[in-house]
Amino acid sequence: MGLFSLFSNDVGIDLGTANTLVHVQGRGVVIDEPSVVAVDRRTGRVQAFGTEAKRMLGRTPGEILAIRPMKDGVIADFDLVREMIKHFIDKLHSHSALWRGVFGRPRVVIGVPSGITEVERRAVIESAQLAGAREVYLVFEPMAAAIGMGIPVEEPSGNMVIDIGGGTSEIAVIALYGIVCDTSVRIGGDEMDEAIVNYLKKNYNLLVGLSTAEQIKIQIGSAFPLPQELSMEVKGRDVAAGIPRTMRITSTEIRESLEECVSAIVQAVKSALEQTPPELSADILDKGIVMTGGGSQLRNLDERIRQETNLPVNVIDNPLQCVCVGTAKIVENLDHYRKVLINSTR
Repeated sequence: MGLFSLFSNDVGIDLGTANTLVHVQGRGVVIDEPSVVAVDRRTGRVQAFGTEAKRMLGRTPGEILAIRPMKDGVIADFDLVREMIKHFIDKLHSHSALWRGVFGRPRVVIGVPSGITEVERRAVIESAQLAGAREVYLVFEPMAAAIGMGIPVEEPSGNMVIDIGGGTSEIAVIALYGIVCDTSVRIGGDEMDEAIVNYLKKNYNLLVGLSTAEQIKIQIGSAFPLPQELSMEVKGRDVAAGIPRTMRITSTEIRESLEECVSAIVQAVKSALEQTPPELSADILDKGIVMTGGGSQLRNLDERIRQETNLPVNVIDNPLQCVCVGTAKIVENLDHYRKVLINSTR
């Protein structure tokens, strides 16, 4: 352990399409907020970040724009992502002495989507440096998720991880510190929400916002028939009449609305299995598939994949924090996990 390690609190960050999480050594996950930024359209100035900005989605006056700077697992707005990372790291200042003095400047590991470009990597690294990080390292999210689950990624045995996030679903087979093969589709929680919005508009002339659609998905969404189907009242605007309307929606209808998204994820899993070397396929047959990410919480998605692949499928506990916990384990054991890093700067 070096001198700096004795004095600094290392930081792990999950830079997700839907949420950004920050883990501080010895304190756990201290920030878990939506990856949303509210911007004044007239001046271009940022008005709010995270939870406060998400509350503005679909509710802002004309001059305020609520933006998700991460879209489909990639950076859609460099400047806003840079501002957002700096904001979340700056929030730590008020809670601790992390950045005070040379010994307080931490090492940071950031989990990023596997589709990230070299230019985007540099933008993420610069953002953390501007916020005062001493060293910045990047790791692909499926690898961070595997480490967060406690999977021994250094062993030659194969493990399949499905990480269903807000903008992408990433399926990776991991062995010997590396991703042997992976498949990524731009389908995640956001696309599911949009599918629900479109379904209600097309079939019932009911217009709802994305936040309402997300609540519908959480409360009654499913990927496979339920033992007892659910229902809920939904409030929206009648497209024809233009006035508010309430109607009752069932889980069967929402499952129908999500079918295209779910089928795309299942096909991606099958594609990854087809690419997997035979020896590692045998390992997956023995150990099964592990699911993580917010999208893995969709009811019976594990059962749907189990039915389609004839493989055991397990959803881990606390799937939302898995990538963040993985980045924290990496930064706390850098020498052990150095081979999994995709880029670094000192």
